[in-house]
Amino acid sequence: MTALRIDAHQHFWRYDPAEYDWIDDSLGALRRDFLPTEAQRLMLAAGFDGAIAIQARQTERETRWLLSLADTHPFILGVVGWVDLTAADVPARLERLAHPKLVGIRHIVQAEPDGFLAREDVRRGIAALEARGLAFDILVYARQLADAAAFAAAFPRHRLVLDHLGKPDIRGHGFNVWYRELRRVAALPHVCAKLSGLVTEAHWASWTSETLRPYIDAALDCFGADRLMIGSDWPVCTVAGEYEAIMQVVVDAVSTLSAAERDAVLGVTAQRFWNLSRVEERA
Repeated sequence: MTALRIDAHQHFWRYDPAEYDWIDDSLGALRRDFLPTEAQRLMLAAGFDGAIAIQARQTERETRWLLSLADTHPFILGVVGWVDLTAADVPARLERLAHPKLVGIRHIVQAEPDGFLAREDVRRGIAALEARGLAFDILVYARQLADAAAFAAAFPRHRLVLDHLGKPDIRGHGFNVWYRELRRVAALPHVCAKLSGLVTEAHWASWTSETLRPYIDAALDCFGADRLMIGSDWPVCTVAGEYEAIMQVVVDAVSTLSAAERDAVLGVTAQRFWNLSRVEERA
């Protein structure tokens, strides 16, 4: 039996310039619809079986739409949606969003002022997620990793995952500062991380697998295979390369690990982290 391969980070949208105003001129190739049928075709060609859909807009309406896609497309194994963590009624909002495939929540913390994760109202909202058994995706830049570490330490029993390895400044050769802070996050055993989003932090037109490999190796050293999961960040990744080539960088990087470690990075960690109990192995 071969373990299921899971892409732990995908987005879907029907493009609307007003609703996706973060897609600026530099991301012009993203100004179109990106939907599950296209994603599944790319995944199957690259040998991936299932995916986690991640919010791209901070609206509950988008979360409900992603859940409807998951109902229609079985390869979407889970949805990480959004809820206003600062609202006084977070538990009630989560109750209204309840769905078997709602596995977590994300907030775009990278766009927030410093100290957002330390706010009392935000932490009250996070506690509501924990009480409901919903994981939380931590989306921050490398300069915010110290805040992320302090936040994660305050929730030692909550399932947390660091998106895109904390977005290291690969273009600016920011490895050393990023690595020092990543180690602080990785020292917390309840935090996992995604091997995703690295190509868009590198020079889009000139990156190579050798460009990204030191960051992947550092993550393996800090977290170990059983706390890492592969993710494409499709379709955002397409500004820098093709789906299969981007995923292959991680596949190649873990090729010398044991079979159990490879399986962890390529699917088992995601399956365990989000409690994807309905996922079965494929022959």
